[in-house]
Amino acid sequence: MDNMSYPVILTLMVPKESKSYRHLYFSCFLFLYLLILSINIRLVMVIIMAKTLHEPMYIFLSHMCINGVYGASGFYPKILSDLILDSYVISSHMCALQYFVIYSSLLCEFTILTVMSYDRYVAICKPLDYHSKLTKFTCLKLILFSWIVPNCFSLIAALLANLRPFCKYHIDKLYCDNWSVVKLSCASSSVNNVYGYIVTVIFLSCAVIIIVSYVKLISACKASLDNRKKFWQTCLPHILSLINFTFAMLFDIMYSRYGSNDIPESLRHFLALELVIVPPVFNPLIYGLNIRAVRRVFASCISAKVNVLRS
Repeated sequence: MDNMSYPVILTLMVPKESKSYRHLYFSCFLFLYLLILSINIRLVMVIIMAKTLHEPMYIFLSHMCINGVYGASGFYPKILSDLILDSYVISSHMCALQYFVIYSSLLCEFTILTVMSYDRYVAICKPLDYHSKLTKFTCLKLILFSWIVPNCFSLIAALLANLRPFCKYHIDKLYCDNWSVVKLSCASSSVNNVYGYIVTVIFLSCAVIIIVSYVKLISACKASLDNRKKFWQTCLPHILSLINFTFAMLFDIMYSRYGSNDIPESLRHFLALELVIVPPVFNPLIYGLNIRAVRRVFASCISAKVNVLRS
């Protein structure tokens, strides 16, 4: 059967003791979604409204926040509707859309982190060339690269997975992911495997670029106190984001490919949810708290609102 023409109904994992704790789960997920929307959109608005933050680093940061909202919107509305309706089903077409949104967002984050590492490398190692190398047009090209390339890879992966005939109809996860859908088919997964390895190699090259840029950054920081200050103020949040994101991806790969019923259910839920909860909450918080310029502007915006309310 052609899955693209005739969608089938798939079932998702039911949260533990959902009958008893359904409303509690709903409240927690709603709080997390509103928190993600609030902190990411607020940080983007601060960057847009403050002319002092109209620099490449903060523009890339705003796109990371937008990407966080985009990815979260692929998961939270669906799980909230499932909990309200107490019905954990999804059509194959909506399933394909969900894992396209979630995984294109994750790959976008990886490319945005790569672009940000290049920005920090030029800013610290070649400060005199910074404004000539990172012009408005260059920034636009880097932003387009960080969005278009991951979306193209994710679209192809979604098509390859959804074109396969289904012989099983249950996804052992709270949301759809590419490899779980691939495993629903009885057909050979060799093409999907090869494509997955190709994508992995390409995005590992992004990791190599990030590592090389930070090796050069650390070398440059040894020679200058000013460079060391720049590194700790602007690069530390980037390193924390990268570590957080890397662990989240490793958890997801372990769960999707090697997950087993022998793993405790609470741990399985954690592995499944870590990727869609931690990065979109963690990234804007560490940037907002660690980058002095963002923190200063953010604090001034809050104080201005307080003064308005008092008057």
